[in-house]
Amino acid sequence: MTKVPMVDIYISGKKYLVPSTLTIMNAMEYAGFQLKRGCGCRAGFCGACATVYRIAGNNELKVGLACQTKVEANMFLAQIPFFPALKGIYNINNLPPTAASIALYYPEIYRCIGCGSCTKVCPQNINVMQYIAHAQRGEIAQCATKSFDCIMCGLCASRCPVHIVQYHVAILARRLYSRHLLPQASHLKQRVMEIKEGKYEAELRQLMKLSSDELRIIYNNRNIEE
Repeated sequence: MTKVPMVDIYISGKKYLVPSTLTIMNAMEYAGFQLKRGCGCRAGFCGACATVYRIAGNNELKVGLACQTKVEANMFLAQIPFFPALKGIYNINNLPPTAASIALYYPEIYRCIGCGSCTKVCPQNINVMQYIAHAQRGEIAQCATKSFDCIMCGLCASRCPVHIVQYHVAILARRLYSRHLLPQASHLKQRVMEIKEGKYEAELRQLMKLSSDELRIIYNNRNIEE
């Protein structure tokens, strides 16, 4: 049996010896930490576990998702709840799908220097710099499509030298696209109408009377649309 190499990492300044094959998240649990916040899906889909770290002897701050990033020897870790960034407050119904609408709330997109740091750090391999370019030109559909896989982890904004909040720009573009440009799905419109008309009220009341075990059985045996 091959022995797994161990490495020293530092969590909140305290040294722990952990297997080198673990992710940061797994290493923290191996060290005895119980993660109740900042752990999310544990599979790189939710963006909740953004982590700042550096390696001893190198003052450069690095970032990554704790559920994806492998530990390294002499890694110093710091968890933060979320990368702070200003978010525009708007009524999507009153915003036309134009570059001016995005610039109204995120004018910093025009300060982009094309360094590519946002793209390089993205754990989803999204071409972040490209969708920001689409936003600058008012190409809302392209911006929305190119940014569709964004998980809002904030790593792009953490590396941007001109303080663009790329992920907020992306969500605004997607909202503009879905509200004003994307044709409404007929089946969705029909379902919303049925809900408003109370078609499912009796079924919902019946479900509310069931126990957790009964609901679990129904859920596990439900018909799944292909």
